Amino acid sequence: MVKIRLRRMGAKKNPYYRIVVADSRMPRDGRCIEEIGSYDPTANPAMIQVDAEKAQTWIKNGAQPTDTVRGLLKKAGVL
Repeated sequence: MVKIRLRRMGAKKNPYYRIVVADSRMPRDGRCIEEIGSYDPTANPAMIQVDAEKAQTWIKNGAQPTDTVRGLLKKAGVL
């Protein structure tokens, strides 16, 4: 199954995430199919950048967003 999920980047205690489309069997920070956005929770307010067109295309093709990513996509106005 294809999932839209977060990949952790950044330094220790300074997280930065990329929103990626990946096979659910791959590890969290492993190989991904495509990067569709980013999320920086340390910024004030938190920065969310998403390519809405790519996200909607992947969702239409059957990719399932995780609960966290679903919330981020709602905040970004994609869902």
